[in-house]
Amino acid sequence: MAENEKYTANSIKVLEGLEHVRKRPSMYIGSTNERGLHHLVFEVVDNSIDEAMAGFCTEIKVVIHKDNSVTVKDNGRGIPVDIHPKLGVSGVEVALTKLNAGGKFDGKAYHVSGGLHGVGVSVVNALSEYLIVKVTRDHIVYRQEFKRGKPIYPLKEIGRSEETESGTEITFLPDKEIFETIDIKESIIKPKLKELAYLNARLKIIFVNEKTGLTEEYYSEGGIVDFIKEIHEGQQVLPPEPIYIKKEDNDFFLEIVLQYNSGFNTDLRSFVNNIRTIDGGTHESGFRTALNRVINDQAHQLKLIRDSLVLTADDIKEGLTAIINLRITEPQFEGQTKTRLGNADVKSKVYAAVKEELNKYFDRHIDEIKQIVKKAVLAQNARLAARKAKDLVRRKNSLDFSGRLPGKLADCTTNDPKEAELYIVEGESAGGSAKQGRDRKFQAILPLRGKILNVERARIHNVLSNQEIKNLIISLGCGIKEEFTPEKLRYHKVIIMTDADVDGAHIRTLLLTFFFRYMRELIENGYLYIAQPPLYRIKMGRKIYYAFSDEELKRILKEIDGEGKAEVQRYKGLGEMDPQQLWETTMDPARRVILRVTIREAEEADRLFDLLMGDRVEPRRRFIEEHANEVVNLDI
Repeated sequence: MAENEKYTANSIKVLEGLEHVRKRPSMYIGSTNERGLHHLVFEVVDNSIDEAMAGFCTEIKVVIHKDNSVTVKDNGRGIPVDIHPKLGVSGVEVALTKLNAGGKFDGKAYHVSGGLHGVGVSVVNALSEYLIVKVTRDHIVYRQEFKRGKPIYPLKEIGRSEETESGTEITFLPDKEIFETIDIKESIIKPKLKELAYLNARLKIIFVNEKTGLTEEYYSEGGIVDFIKEIHEGQQVLPPEPIYIKKEDNDFFLEIVLQYNSGFNTDLRSFVNNIRTIDGGTHESGFRTALNRVINDQAHQLKLIRDSLVLTADDIKEGLTAIINLRITEPQFEGQTKTRLGNADVKSKVYAAVKEELNKYFDRHIDEIKQIVKKAVLAQNARLAARKAKDLVRRKNSLDFSGRLPGKLADCTTNDPKEAELYIVEGESAGGSAKQGRDRKFQAILPLRGKILNVERARIHNVLSNQEIKNLIISLGCGIKEEFTPEKLRYHKVIIMTDADVDGAHIRTLLLTFFFRYMRELIENGYLYIAQPPLYRIKMGRKIYYAFSDEELKRILKEIDGEGKAEVQRYKGLGEMDPQQLWETTMDPARRVILRVTIREAEEADRLFDLLMGDRVEPRRRFIEEHANEVVNLDI
């Protein structure tokens, strides 16, 4: 009761109205596509999370309804229901109709906050066809409804609740007039809720999807320690138990967990007030600097490396997974989407905390620091070998765009990358058909011989020694990894075209692994595609039909039923098509179907590539067993 008395409508400071939100929604949520749509859900959830961080909420329930409306319910204090002294309406109405209105500005109602500083819930209201809010305070339940941001009636008391003393429940339906789609997807909501449960130890989050019948509960007693253990499930790790660092005072809460694995990639995830800072910032900078300093100091003190040797940041971070969970009262985010932290004082605070705690840890765990230094030295040796390999192939003009293009490449005549397409084709036979069937003006063909190297299991100098990969890198002309230069990319459509069988799927996965690890920007910029050759050719007299799925085959056969006996051919390889058929079905821009490759969640893609293409057998076996019933078109 005492806390509810402090958190009143007077706590809500008003900065401006809701003008232009519906006219310019992208200014507030980034876009009106799928990403912006799901942003609405996370803004409402963030308000409940803020209550949890303030210590007043222990349970949040998120429900996706069949009509794509969403309900978010928590057992926090409940939005203030008393009348705002200046505006003459309830605190609920103020929070839901006034832009930049919220209890997060006076620094009293909330110690730290992750929501859009009060913008979030009012923007959600403005961009929803309808929104219904129910607030419980002192066991009394209040309700108010809104239509496209405007109140239908004032807040009213509707009864009592014996179930809970306080809380907030918001149900909203995204507006079809605003969004390209209102299909709320489980695959986007679920990982975020699970992540929030790890970042807020001992907070229960219940997720219900009425469209699929799924109900799951997320709860973590160990917080980010459990988080990193899940990331490293089934992997060889160093040290056996994650290193956990915690530091807090009145205005600063920091927890970090780190652990190495046997892989070559770095996975650093940082959060500020539960917001993922994908572009890093001062907290990441402080952590990296401290980690590098401590490991080098420890290595020299223990005589593990010679005095003249310095392990670089690249050496030390190879195989590192780390999670930074920071909470501060006044975060300064750079950019509209809050992807980089800019608080200057945070760097020194994080640096000091990490340096002190890591030194304490390694002073008690000598064997662990020895193994970490050994791993970093191996990484350094491999890095130097890779540099030599790069220099060698550059001297031979192998990776230089100004050098000679591969003989296998049948290039197009246009010099405009925006018009040009590169087909990466499985096999010499299919490559020959593609070369004959293509439009030479804008379509280039690069045949692959066999399966390329699995880059998930190889260091970069081995990757660069693979002839098929070298041909691919030279053809694209844009470089790899940190040297990737989008302006030098020779084709703005890179299309993987493989057979519709198990071998084709394997080659496609190997190529996707390569692009994901070495040319991720190619995917992020929307330049990578997968061709969809037909599965069936149906001949009825002189008429030819093509089916791209079993369902389409059934539909075509049903439509032509009665016209005679149809001849059905199941394509197993691109080489079975003559050049004209390949053009008509798979390469003609007017008729073809191609799928754009996207990375919705980089961490999930990273996990799957590691799982499917890495060297750990047991987790891959479990994955296959769990998903075996989903397989179609399996060749035996």
